[in-house]
Amino acid sequence: MPPRRSHKKSRAGCRRCKSRKIKCDEVHPRCSNCVKHAVACDFEHPEVIAEIQSASPSDTVGTPFTPASSFDFRSPRTHTSPHTTPLPLYRPPAPTAMSTTTPAAHRLLELRLMHQYTSMTCKTFSFTAPITEDIWKITVPNLAFSGSQHLADAILAVAALHLRSLAPNDKDLVRASHAYMAASIAEYSASLARGINSSNAESLFLTSALIAFQSTATRVFMKDELSLSTRATADDRGKDRSPAAGCYTIPFTWFHSFQGVKAITAASWQWLRVSPVVTQVINSQAVLQLDFSSGPETFFGHLLDGLEDEIASISLSSAGQSLGATNGTSSASTASDTEVHRSTRQAYQHAVAVLNWAHKIPHKGAPLSFPATVSRRYIELLEERRPRALAILACFFALLKSMDSVWWLQGMARREVLGVVSMFNSDSLGPEAYRKWWPHLEWAMRIALYEHPNDGPIPPEIWGSDWYAEEQALAEGLEQGSYFRHIELLSQMVSAVSITPSSYCQFGTPSEPLHIGSWAVLYP
Repeated sequence: MPPRRSHKKSRAGCRRCKSRKIKCDEVHPRCSNCVKHAVACDFEHPEVIAEIQSASPSDTVGTPFTPASSFDFRSPRTHTSPHTTPLPLYRPPAPTAMSTTTPAAHRLLELRLMHQYTSMTCKTFSFTAPITEDIWKITVPNLAFSGSQHLADAILAVAALHLRSLAPNDKDLVRASHAYMAASIAEYSASLARGINSSNAESLFLTSALIAFQSTATRVFMKDELSLSTRATADDRGKDRSPAAGCYTIPFTWFHSFQGVKAITAASWQWLRVSPVVTQVINSQAVLQLDFSSGPETFFGHLLDGLEDEIASISLSSAGQSLGATNGTSSASTASDTEVHRSTRQAYQHAVAVLNWAHKIPHKGAPLSFPATVSRRYIELLEERRPRALAILACFFALLKSMDSVWWLQGMARREVLGVVSMFNSDSLGPEAYRKWWPHLEWAMRIALYEHPNDGPIPPEIWGSDWYAEEQALAEGLEQGSYFRHIELLSQMVSAVSITPSSYCQFGTPSEPLHIGSWAVLYP
């Protein structure tokens, strides 16, 4: 009997061969047996050891072979042993977390909105400096991607509103514009409550600016409320209705949101002043050069006619309420009247000065400085429906006619001017209000109803000034560096005043404005 051939035992074989009790040739990275059976080898994939060890012999031995239960369609094998547990060569990656704002089914909507923003919407925020277009197109999205959820949601909300202007019947866009802006404001308010610091100052400023754009653009989609007053049903007749019911409403959200940008700028200026992104955006705004002289030498000087008589009537009314009071109370009332007298005069004079300046260079986006720069007292006068404040507001809306081609301002001048003028025919202002104030409203009506024969500027004989000649004159008289100096002055004043985060969330101005530029005010 011939001697048995010597053989070498396999002591370092792969775990799969050992579990099958067959000899392993210990070839790396995959032994021959694993290659033959087209299964994973722990030489090449050490992670399969745990899977091999977890397979219990009782689970495989004695089990009837059924192809439907044992065949692994993820493996390229053509057959499977009933006593082994084959492992797939490919394992699908774990699903990644998607957006927390939009369900996975709506991811394409987010891509559509971001494409709209970077290709079209970002170009509509710049009126003066082309460099700011790259900031809104590239830098702002990058800041959002770095972890600023409120900025990302604000970008998508504005883009949805822009697409909605092109497809007003798209319900998905309507829902998206509301949902994203609501999410942005909620996160924005929470960030303000946590406090402004060097890491979030830029994103909070940019979000506040987008919220201001959104509040303005939303007005485009509001139905003409004037038509509601002509559709009263039989049930409405004879009922006591408030003067504002079914009539034009003043867009106070404009003033609140734009002044919120000013409040954020002043409160975080210590970080914004060294931000190359924010400083370029701010410096691209036209610098206010206000002339507080009144009279016929200024275009809107007529809006201040009879101002002293109105101020005196306000003071007399306040004084009349204090009749019969003690001497101490009368002194306090007199001091209060003096303060009302001063703040009312300043509010009207400043508002008219801004109109005169914006009337000269409307193509530079100057009219948009009006809601950001007017004083708190002027907004109070609007809330009181003072005829002079309403006439000033009508002229402001007429100035927006120069930017009628911008999607978020399209048709705004016509609708808002007609709405303000309709208030002079209401019972709340009296029967003589329209006749008395029509000379001050005539220019606003003429501009609002003007139809552009082309996309060029409104002719000087209709507008009342030559835009480009006035622009050159203002540029020659501009004091270099005054904008930066005055905005720093405001930030110093605001830092001395206690400001709560709720003031930012309500978009209110934290203190009496006192600086120059498109974000603030300089009183004489």
